[in-house]
Formats: sequence, structure tokens, C-alpha cells
Amino acid sequence: MDPKNHWDAVYQAKRPDEVSWYRPHLDVSLDLITRTIADRDARIVDVGGGEATLVDDLLAAGYRRVDVLDLSATALEVARTRLGERAAQAGWLCGDVTTYAFEPAAYDLWHDRAVFHFLTDPGARRAYVGQVLQAVKPGGHVIVATFGPEGPEKCSGLDVVRYDADSLHDQFGARFTLVDHQMEEHTTPAGRQQQFVYCMCRT
Repeated sequence: MDPKNHWDAVYQAKRPDEVSWYRPHLDVSLDLITRTIADRDARIVDVGGGEATLVDDLLAAGYRRVDVLDLSATALEVARTRLGERAAQAGWLCGDVTTYAFEPAAYDLWHDRAVFHFLTDPGARRAYVGQVLQAVKPGGHVIVATFGPEGPEKCSGLDVVRYDADSLHDQFGARFTLVDHQMEEHTTPAGRQQQFVYCMCRT
């Protein structure tokens, strides 16, 4: 099954609060974003945002230029339906993050919780980093969260790559300055613990 069909099937089979990565609010991400980006007209992209509620919370906090990208049209439609009329305040992008035609130097902040760790192929990781360099403005911020060293080795039937802060930053290289990092113990809807590591860099 190709990745798009895989993720559409996942989102069709489970309610938003049944997937393992579900949180009512992405508190760590929201805190990092609001502490870093004061300008409510700053442009933000949530990569792999899918059904997540980060877009709801960013709009509620007054951010006016938020895009959500996901490979699954099913996931995006769930979020749009949940937001109702407010969905028109966000941009909705459907595609593969490694190949999507982002506008050059469009974003002040790039956010990704739990996409990068699915990129097990080094070429896909290089393509992802190239996309960040193209899409984020010089001096912009990049927040990427993956499974930590003690996180699961698979998710939704797929292999993942686990990172600590140093190894995650190394994937992005010297053109990115590490600004902050932190760990999170995420409790899944099934009650299991998953370790995440967050890195925030500046281009």
C-alpha cells in the first residue's frame, strides 16, 4: 500500500482520539510557538497536522496565517469539519512533505510533530531538510518532534527512526542553529507511554 492510501486507511478506521499520537492539545508545541513567535501575522505551517488540534489552538491564540499540510485528505477533512466556519481562516495543503511545491521563503515557522521519524530512508530525510531550507525564511524557526531514544520502534505498522536531541539536530546540519530542545512523555489513548524529543532550530 502506498503511503497516501496507508494513512487514509488509518484515519478512516479510527476516530481522532483513538490514534496513538492523539492529544487534546499539543501543549509543548503550542508553548514553543507562542513563546517564539509573537507576531500574529507570522506565517506558520504545521506539517503532518492531519486531525491534530494545533491549528484550532493557533487560530484561537490569534494567529492569522496558519497552513496545515498532510498526506491524507481524510485527515484534513476531519480537521476542517471540526473547525466549521473557522476552517476558512487556515490554509489546507494535501501532499507529501518531501515533494510538495512550497512557496520559497514563505514561512516564519515550520512545525512537525511525528512526521520526520517515519522517514527511514536517508534520501527522504535529505529531501525533507531541503524542503525546510526552501520553505522557511532566513532567520525562521523550525520545530520538529520525533520519538525519543526510548520511544517505540514502530507506529501504525510502520518502522520509525528514534532520535535524541543531538542526533535529530545532526540530521539538519550546520545551517540550522539549535535553540531549544525538550523531552515529553506522551500517554496514548490506550494508556501506553511514548517518549518524544522536540528540537527547535533557527535557520
